[in-house]
Amino acid sequence: MLNTDLPKRKSNRLKNYDYSASGYYFITICTANRKKLFSFVVGQPLAAAEIKLTKIGKNAETQLFNLEKRYKNIQIEKYVIMPNHIHLILKINNTAAASGRPTVSNIIRAYKSITTKECRKFYDGDIWQTSFYDHIIRNENDYLKIWNYIDTNPDKWAEDKYYAE
Repeated sequence: MLNTDLPKRKSNRLKNYDYSASGYYFITICTANRKKLFSFVVGQPLAAAEIKLTKIGKNAETQLFNLEKRYKNIQIEKYVIMPNHIHLILKINNTAAASGRPTVSNIIRAYKSITTKECRKFYDGDIWQTSFYDHIIRNENDYLKIWNYIDTNPDKWAEDKYYAE
């Protein structure tokens, strides 16, 4: 029996926008309960921050690259795998030889699913929070700002909104 008293989730997607359209998208995917599963940020504050991936983080990185094999019309332009979240710039190019017209949601759902399946071989807990954040990158200035944000995210880990002790 369905519980109709549960709060309805508000969609963070832009109404009437075709999320399979060619373009650039900034994506953030978080772990369940913000658990630090993917990596450790080392080197701070004495040296530049460096990301050390865990076994789950290495799997998440491998599956990120496998997306480009699965969907011939996408490219991972830039990414960082933080302890409890992943940021990436996803490029969709529907003029290339495409495997259908997957939406951003289709792509991220497939990514989370296959990563979870592969991690189940050695990890039994929940990996992902239910949804993800996306932002349609509208111009070059927006793109460069997001690129820089991803690039400097490890150095700013302690101030990051996703930071957890």
